[in-house]
Amino acid sequence: MTSAKKSSDKITELEWHRKMAVQLFNLTWNLIDKGENRSQEENDDMIHSAHASRYHWTIVVNSEEYPKAGPMNLERGDWQISRVYALLKRPEAALYHAQRCLEICEENNIGDFDIAFAYEAKARALSLAGNKNASKFIEKAKKAANAIAKKEDRDYFLSELASI
Repeated sequence: MTSAKKSSDKITELEWHRKMAVQLFNLTWNLIDKGENRSQEENDDMIHSAHASRYHWTIVVNSEEYPKAGPMNLERGDWQISRVYALLKRPEAALYHAQRCLEICEENNIGDFDIAFAYEAKARALSLAGNKNASKFIEKAKKAANAIAKKEDRDYFLSELASI
């Protein structure tokens, strides 16, 4: 049996970018889930995979060839990057990406748990930086939680918010 792909199995460059975006996003989640058990190399991989996923989503979204891909993929990428930096106690980078996440949500009228998590990211980054405005964003996040449609999403969100 040969490992070579048939020509019909080839994917386009754009499909490859989408595949990489998803795989790298999931890799980042797996590294996030390791908690304090990550090595320094895994921390580095977590940073790089989060940024790489966001980059690949940018290519896919800007192509406009995937109708289900859009600004939501970009803001979720920035949210994930912000979380990575928050976990690594790097407030400046966490705050930058939390702000980008929030801006993308606001510019594109993205609501539900995405806007709630954008406020959560901003609150987490501000809290990490010792900024007193963190409480303002915690309150915005709590208010946004009321608009989360699915109860299980709302419950998960509130548990994450409580960890700040």
